[in-house]
Amino acid sequence: MKEELVVQDEFVFKEETNLTVLKTSLFFNGDGFAVYDCKGQLVFRLDTYGPHTRDKDELVLMDPHGRSLLTLRRKKPSLHQRWEGFKGERSEGDKPMFSVKRSSIIGRSRTSVTVEVYDNPSVEYLIEGCFPQRCCKVFNAAKELVAEIRRKVDPTTSVMLGKEVFWLCVKPGFDGSFAMGLVLVLDQINGENHFDHEIKEPAVHPATEDPSSLVMLYNSTFQTSSYT
Repeated sequence: MKEELVVQDEFVFKEETNLTVLKTSLFFNGDGFAVYDCKGQLVFRLDTYGPHTRDKDELVLMDPHGRSLLTLRRKKPSLHQRWEGFKGERSEGDKPMFSVKRSSIIGRSRTSVTVEVYDNPSVEYLIEGCFPQRCCKVFNAAKELVAEIRRKVDPTTSVMLGKEVFWLCVKPGFDGSFAMGLVLVLDQINGENHFDHEIKEPAVHPATEDPSSLVMLYNSTFQTSSYT
């Protein structure tokens, strides 16, 4: 695999890793995310509670304890919906590590997004697919698959779960925090309103996979976590 962008070394996985991404707006007044590993442990979180608690043009990906891992900031004005990524918590004067933008301003049902790494032009990424349907692939400059977003299926019933819960599959040697940052940008670029233009299907609550486990885990984790 070619040289890859690393935001946080501790999240560069040695083996292929499947993370479960859950939109927490199901349970709280906000549009956040919680990300779990295969053991049900919280790995990443994004909190956005209420309309005035956070700058809507800036998102901060955190670890389970509230430590800022990656800040994503919308660049204005931008017809291509460009976002820039900063390591940790962004401060005034900080230089971004990378930028993410839509390849074309025409057509939104299919995703085509490019990622530019500022300090290393040889490292770049292309995201293709349809994020509203949770079906995207991330390729590096060598056209190798480094991460993938796909729908999650309940292994006990073989029922496809709703779009509010999905897989983020990270290949060995790729930074999971960077991959999740790309998910956050895709969610902002596409927006929930695009679901209206896609194929309708019965939504299955994520608790179907393991009744009440995700909700209980999320609540218990946040009761013991510190907020920053």
